[in-house]
Amino acid sequence: MCPQAPEGGPPTISPLSGVRVLALEQMQSLPYATQMLARLGADVVKIESPHGGDQGRSSTPAIVDATGRAVGATFLRNNLKKRSVCVDLKDPRGRDLILAMVPRFDVIAENFKPGTAARLGLDYEAVRAVHPECIYLSVSGFGNTVETPYRMWPAFSTVVEAMSGIYEMKRVADQPPLTAPVGALGDIGASLFATIGVLAALRHRDMTGVGQYVDVAMFDSVVAMTDIVMNFWSLGLRGGAIGPLISHGFWAGDGWIIIQVGREHQFATFVEVLGHPEWSHDERFATRQGWVDHLDELLRPAVRSWSEGMTRLEACQALSEAGIAAGPCFTDEEVVRDPHLRARGMIVEISRTDGVGQAVLLPGSPLHLLGTHEPAQGHVPWLGEHTAEVLSSELDLDEATLLALRAAGVIS
Repeated sequence: MCPQAPEGGPPTISPLSGVRVLALEQMQSLPYATQMLARLGADVVKIESPHGGDQGRSSTPAIVDATGRAVGATFLRNNLKKRSVCVDLKDPRGRDLILAMVPRFDVIAENFKPGTAARLGLDYEAVRAVHPECIYLSVSGFGNTVETPYRMWPAFSTVVEAMSGIYEMKRVADQPPLTAPVGALGDIGASLFATIGVLAALRHRDMTGVGQYVDVAMFDSVVAMTDIVMNFWSLGLRGGAIGPLISHGFWAGDGWIIIQVGREHQFATFVEVLGHPEWSHDERFATRQGWVDHLDELLRPAVRSWSEGMTRLEACQALSEAGIAAGPCFTDEEVVRDPHLRARGMIVEISRTDGVGQAVLLPGSPLHLLGTHEPAQGHVPWLGEHTAEVLSSELDLDEATLLALRAAGVIS
């Protein structure tokens, strides 16, 4: 039975209700993190340039928003539940607006190239001067707190993924590296660690009353997530070797499945399912290296013969019931129709405003906390949609002042 939230408890609230985040952000390495915080209930105000906004808006593919502007896929995936405020940070008046708002927020977050925040007068020292208890989050390619050879390099996800060693580990023969094999691992990995850092810093502040600087490097984050590279090297596995185990694709009925067998008792069960229990005592399979050596010669044909007439799901169900980990290789069409993902709320539909019937699909939040709820999804913010609302409520600016700032190009 699935666990249920206790009845008669306190009213349902979002875990981060009351936490406020001011995000000076672009693309994905930080916006994914602030979206996670927003999905947990934080109030996230996103600062964008009046000159086109977040660079993610110009990515492709794109939709057209209610104002006729293009909104790219990168922006669509990373900005739910935020409010958009357009302020020119290069204008001293724009910087002063941000510094005036800073004390009203718990977290100030930026993912500029190192040195940019300081040039704008919005680095940690400038922010801490007006709000000593703030949590200041920096996400960059190579970090801000230690001098390294790469500190000033611009970085996108594929750059730090390549530098982690995982591309070379997985590269085949003389073929070039396969880039972005799992999407934006460098961006999302950094965002996950950034989110953890913010939550830890908030807890630290609750206990001590002291603010914190949280520094996250995308390169560090990918190295942490591709931990086998340096760990295996230190254990003697070099040049892409991953050690002998079955972790391969097999053809099963209507397509490919992945099966993983890494222990002797699992192998015995595996070959019994395939109808060859004698292989568990066969000298050819006496070692894990033997499993790999005879993979193509014996195991692949055996799987194909055993699964003939089954679908991928049926084959994986049979293996799972025997205790063998297996899963089908889904197509994109199968992913968006998957019943597990639907049941878990992992497929979020965002209605379009440009007359196209197919809703934009985004992954939902993988976090499920009993007794809490995620607010309605709504839509990503249109460029500058909340500028007047936020500046008037946070800074008590009247309409005449807002009009003057808009006329001067400071806000949009």
